[in-house]
Amino acid sequence: MKKIIQVVLSAILLLSAGSLMAAEEGAYNPKDFALHHIADANTWHIVGNVSIPLPVIVYHKEDGLAIFLSNKLPEAHHAEEVETEMAHEEHGMDMGKVEEGMEQEHPDMEAAHHEPASYKGYVMVHDRVARADGTAFLDLSVTKNVATLILTALLLIWIFTSVARAYARRPGQAPKGLQSLMEPLIIFVRDDVVKPNLGDNTERFLPYMLTLFFFIWFANMLGLIPLISNPNLTGNITVTMALSVLTFILTNVNGTKDYWMHILWPPGVPLWVKIILVPIEILGIFIKPFALMIRLFANITAGHIIILSLVGLIFIFGNAGESLGGGLGGALVAVPFTIFMSFLELLVAFLQAFIFVMLSALFISLAMEKHEHHHEEAVHH
Repeated sequence: MKKIIQVVLSAILLLSAGSLMAAEEGAYNPKDFALHHIADANTWHIVGNVSIPLPVIVYHKEDGLAIFLSNKLPEAHHAEEVETEMAHEEHGMDMGKVEEGMEQEHPDMEAAHHEPASYKGYVMVHDRVARADGTAFLDLSVTKNVATLILTALLLIWIFTSVARAYARRPGQAPKGLQSLMEPLIIFVRDDVVKPNLGDNTERFLPYMLTLFFFIWFANMLGLIPLISNPNLTGNITVTMALSVLTFILTNVNGTKDYWMHILWPPGVPLWVKIILVPIEILGIFIKPFALMIRLFANITAGHIIILSLVGLIFIFGNAGESLGGGLGGALVAVPFTIFMSFLELLVAFLQAFIFVMLSALFISLAMEKHEHHHEEAVHH
């Protein structure tokens, strides 16, 4: 337990170091600090000044396709800076004499003046690629979230390929190694999550449910590693929306005739009730996946913001490093709560994967079982 606490404390200090260096450049803003860490970016920040440049793939109607690494882009902290630089470039001929005089007085400014304001027409604004001239472009870049998605997919492929080969090498034998870790989890998803809802249709939907569960769980766990700047994959609403759309498609494609009849024209219901009920039922088709999307997105994002806010208390009480006593007092409050929240997030990471898969299985089963239910009622009558 002592070693675990030491690791968590070290991670917190390393994470805090990055924010302290940022605070040295200006006033510490806890809101900007938290939102910066949960936002997607074209650079994968690790710790301190260490970061991994990611591929930028952009297309502009005039400049065409451009592919390069994000570390090629000059930093523009605000959009106004980009506009100012562009205005200076446009009026360069008119300002020639003034600039020439400035260069003579300050020769060291000549090199800075001739540095390009952009790279192939692009700049970096708040860790995201942007056009220097403000025009629209198609962005197909590999961002931090995309890189995390690829990493999660590769981990899943490697783990389950290894487990499958272990079963092939040792048929009928007790599992060992990685196989012994994954088998109870697979059986848990099959017997305790999917089968109670889908029954005889379990085997048909099990590959999707297992992929969904382990993808969400692995992505959640990767987001809890401070040393890789907490990638917020499942805290990105576009990712949770894509997962929810998959469940939405499977639910409605597998819906029976009776399922659609009860939505579009409920039998045995007066006409005036149908006028009220049908729009509600149609809306319910979209509310179910929307609830899946928001639940996963909100829980994971909230966990990240809470932990980052607790870390920020150290710099708020310490006045961004100016008050050692205040910083230590803030640490006495922040560190225990951060450790508690970190362990709680481990439970939430698993729980959110479990809930998403359970509700997906439930929605699909409801779309498929209504027909069987009413068929049994007809036979009974």
